[in-house]
Amino acid sequence: MRIAIDARGINWYHGTGIGTYTDNVIRNLLNINKENYYRLYWSDRNWEDFLKYNSNIIMTSKKHTRFFEQNYFNEDLHKANIDIYHVPQNGIGLNLEANCKKIITIHDLIPYVMPETVGTGYLLKFLKEVPSLIQNVDGIITVSEYSKKDILKFFPIDPEKIFVTPLAADGIYKPLDKKQCKEFITKKYNLDKPFILYIGGFSPRKNVKLLINSFLETFPLLKKDYILVIAGARKDLGEYLNKKYSNLSSKIVFTGFIPQEELPIFYNCCEAFVYPSLYEGFGLPPLEAMSCGAPVITSKVTSIPEVVEDNGLLIDPNDPNALEEALVKLLNDETLKQSFSEKGIQQASKFSWEQTAYKTLEAYNKVYNNSM
Repeated sequence: MRIAIDARGINWYHGTGIGTYTDNVIRNLLNINKENYYRLYWSDRNWEDFLKYNSNIIMTSKKHTRFFEQNYFNEDLHKANIDIYHVPQNGIGLNLEANCKKIITIHDLIPYVMPETVGTGYLLKFLKEVPSLIQNVDGIITVSEYSKKDILKFFPIDPEKIFVTPLAADGIYKPLDKKQCKEFITKKYNLDKPFILYIGGFSPRKNVKLLINSFLETFPLLKKDYILVIAGARKDLGEYLNKKYSNLSSKIVFTGFIPQEELPIFYNCCEAFVYPSLYEGFGLPPLEAMSCGAPVITSKVTSIPEVVEDNGLLIDPNDPNALEEALVKLLNDETLKQSFSEKGIQQASKFSWEQTAYKTLEAYNKVYNNSM
């Protein structure tokens, strides 16, 4: 097969779920699949790792995005005799007139399920473009069985058209020397107490307010002098929460932005990772935490149970009492923490980007063979 992939999201969405997904899927496809030809539409830097004997990099300009998406790509797909064109960023930017089989990755349907948590610009673009794409493309890749059910709930299409390819944690997320990790965090971030960790952004659907309020209710009941560490760039709600709880800085620490290479250190140091999200298409942070051996408390809704199964404490994210009880139960029981740490590592080992790439290749083959 001759496959083209819109790889611009690797740089455009770097540090987000879409950017991470696009990067890892393409890297692994190029490694596991030597027979097919890959044509990668690129923007900006860091293309060298993706130039292989069976791939070409086609540079594009972000300044002229509309021209490339509406004119250049379709002409190039035709001239290069492409069989399948894959657009990973929810299909945004795909011209349905392309003269080849078309596949998109739909990561979630948050704009439909929780539109109030999505920025206005993206919400309008999603609602305008994605329905037609879902109805008319030849194949849809999504990241969990739950997301597949969501797609089918809103769009009456053939279920066989949707392929589930679970995500994975990057290789940097693994157990590390805890003593060295703690020394690093104490020196750089002045965190010298046992802590509960949250990583995952400040969208309202992430439910950070519930976590803060539950911690404030429970920390007098905990056997250790725990603090709550909330990592991530402080934008909008994050900045508001930081200011609101500034008088509790000895108990709640907002770190601000943390470089990706330091995130595994935080996961390895924490006594527990808590992620009370209301909705996830997949939910990478709990998987990253389990990969590092952090005991996990997370939600029992949407796709998260597919990832965690019974290897963490699953709670109703709409019930404050449930999270408070889980915090006390886990943090006051060293044996339970150790058990979830070990089980989490085993569970996380079931997921890999190589497997994601193999499942993606299966989707390509099925779509291609349906056209023969």
